[in-house]
Amino acid sequence: MNTRIRRTAGLFAAAAVLPLALTACSSDSSDSGTSDSSDKASAPATKSSDDMGGSTASSSSMDKPFGPACASVPENGAGSFDGMAKDPVATAASNNPALSTLVTAVKKAGLVDTLNNAQDITVFAPTNDAFAKIPKATLDEVLNDKAQLTKILTYHVVGKKLTPKDLENGSFDTLEKSKVMTSGSGESYTANDSAKVVCGNVKTANANVYIIDTVLMPEN
Repeated sequence: MNTRIRRTAGLFAAAAVLPLALTACSSDSSDSGTSDSSDKASAPATKSSDDMGGSTASSSSMDKPFGPACASVPENGAGSFDGMAKDPVATAASNNPALSTLVTAVKKAGLVDTLNNAQDITVFAPTNDAFAKIPKATLDEVLNDKAQLTKILTYHVVGKKLTPKDLENGSFDTLEKSKVMTSGSGESYTANDSAKVVCGNVKTANANVYIIDTVLMPEN
């Protein structure tokens, strides 16, 4: 009789433990399933964007600098893309020899601190060759007229970061208070239908930079 009671008690104990074990397994399974489903959820998202014309790959590639003039940027050092990404925009530009005239102009206008301290801006940066298109007498006159120089330089700055996608058909307020117009697609963009982007989407610590081949002139 005692043996039978002990067996019955053992069965009840086993029965009591079994639901707890199943609950634990179910919980583990649920956690695992949640993790798996999370992994699976992210996988289709990537796949679907690939299915939609490779937008993920396109987005990834367009996150990097592009354009013919980018080839002349050093691979290493302060003037490289990685180096410029660590410095605020005026400092970064000073490390790029192709922007030395622009840097001189920024210093003459007293805008170094303004540009370096600004947050989340876009700068259309004319190359030395862009400034060389301006007759020397005119350029010298502008460089020695701080008010006019400031007006021109601030016209090249937009108060938010612009992606290449933003430039496809854009109209943006500049720090000079008038608008700059952009258009294009892929790796071909222009500002005001005249200045071509020759190296675009260059990142600095506080700005996106689009290096252009022509100086932009605000309306008088």
